[in-house]
Amino acid sequence: MKRTGAQMIWECLVREGVDTVFGYPGGTILPTYDAMLDYPVRHVLVRHEQGAAHAADGYARASGRVGVAIATSGPGATNLVTGIATAMLDSIPLVIITGQVPSSVLGTDAFQEADITGITIPITKHNALVTRVEEIVPTILEAFAIARSGRPGPVHVDICKDAQQATAELVWPPPREVGTTSPARGPRRSDLKKAADLIAAAERPLVLAGHGIIEAGASRVLQELAERTRTPVALTLLGLGGFPRSHPLCLGMMGMHGEAYVNHAVQEADLLLAVGMRFDDRVTGKLANYARGSKKIHVELDASEIGKNVPVDLGICGDAREVLEALLEIVPDQGAEAHAAWLATIEARRAETRSRDILHRPNGQHLFAAHVIHDLWRTTDGGAVVVSDVGQHQMFEAQYYPHEKPRTLLTSGGLGTMGFALPAAIGAKLARPEAEVWVVAGDGGFQMTQCELATLMQERLDVKIAVIDNGFLGMVRQWQEFFYDRRYAATPLLSPDFGKLAAAYGIPSQRVETRADVGPAVERARATKGPVLVHFVVEAEEAVYPMVPAGADLDAMIRRPHAGEPEVAA
Repeated sequence: MKRTGAQMIWECLVREGVDTVFGYPGGTILPTYDAMLDYPVRHVLVRHEQGAAHAADGYARASGRVGVAIATSGPGATNLVTGIATAMLDSIPLVIITGQVPSSVLGTDAFQEADITGITIPITKHNALVTRVEEIVPTILEAFAIARSGRPGPVHVDICKDAQQATAELVWPPPREVGTTSPARGPRRSDLKKAADLIAAAERPLVLAGHGIIEAGASRVLQELAERTRTPVALTLLGLGGFPRSHPLCLGMMGMHGEAYVNHAVQEADLLLAVGMRFDDRVTGKLANYARGSKKIHVELDASEIGKNVPVDLGICGDAREVLEALLEIVPDQGAEAHAAWLATIEARRAETRSRDILHRPNGQHLFAAHVIHDLWRTTDGGAVVVSDVGQHQMFEAQYYPHEKPRTLLTSGGLGTMGFALPAAIGAKLARPEAEVWVVAGDGGFQMTQCELATLMQERLDVKIAVIDNGFLGMVRQWQEFFYDRRYAATPLLSPDFGKLAAAYGIPSQRVETRADVGPAVERARATKGPVLVHFVVEAEEAVYPMVPAGADLDAMIRRPHAGEPEVAA
């Protein structure tokens, strides 16, 4: 059965179960676009290739499946780079397919030629340049296998135009093992026994749960282990939703903007059981003084992450669910009164934190971003998939929208990519059409990819958008307030009339300036079929608390003052 290279690309995608791809056509990928018309795959035409990568990313995060983005060579390919790097830092499975100039002119600086495989080497799990039609099928199948296996990540396949145009016999290779980062075998029984002994002996244990819990589908078994051992659970930003926020043992987010009682618990624990997280600097603060009195067990799929940032007493390389299930079989049930003093200490600190909460302050006529997020949570009954951008609103979302289920918070954690939310929400809605999807973005990040409003409208997707507008690049302004004597260099931000901008795309909008109007505005948006933009105008100089200054100890936090106390900058 002969096929062109372009047809082989779509044959592979169909074989891999792909139903949706995100892309933007151009000269070197035109054979593939021409062949696309004969295959049952939905193509979403974005307005910028960065949007294609983020949309594929959002599709993957929301569904657990591999996201696919397509672009042409040169600027089309390089525009994907930020989205690829975003996926790489957060371990998101993507397959990126780009067209390349014909193999006969490679290396001649041909029109729209760029060494995109060279560019993406450090930000992909694997990449390949395909120059012959016979290489297309095995390369793409291997790309999917690598993207989804072991620690997931993006894989890039660059295909020369003449390879897409050439014809060859379509031959499916036999299934075979591909190179992955999966451990060659499961965890050693002796390591599991050591871990169980450490857990049983601990008086102040704490689980640190990350994105790996969600990717491994380990939420249920984590809850069983926490309950059996009466161990509280702290979460990374990307781990939110991996453990029910309403559970009595859930502490919420740790790290730079984690609540104070969580960070104190980390520093005072005598055992940290870290699962599916990589101890990045936003989580640990100053490494030299990080949880110095604790034994540390690190469960991680990628062996290279164990001991990379934080020395551990026991490293277990394996799938989070498999390891936790094995531990659950051997750890003793420690009873309802276990760790009572430890849990009481944490609870007392949690109560003190509540006394500083911005929601408990008399707000007068002020509308704070925290109000918006809290009321969005209340009005949606906590059931929405929230795709948050990057900035202050991202941290407020993490603090004030308690997530109960996995894959309900999608955000750029590792790379911190502004402009992520709107295109990622498009991908999320296509992956999970039954879900209520909200974009939460700041006025700065939203403007980076606002062109995707056209994509949203073209696809008629029922995605709601909350733009939280404080007139600043808020998180940068906060750093300038705290650490640069309020010298606001290049952070005051002129924005368009977001309502008129939405109207230009045929999207209805609302403008909200008081807290009393937040809930009704959200209700009206929910009741409106199709996309709606809600423009929330909030206080300009609100800060996210607490905050661990860069390079400081995790428990050396700048705290929100009590009502009536002055703001305290470092």
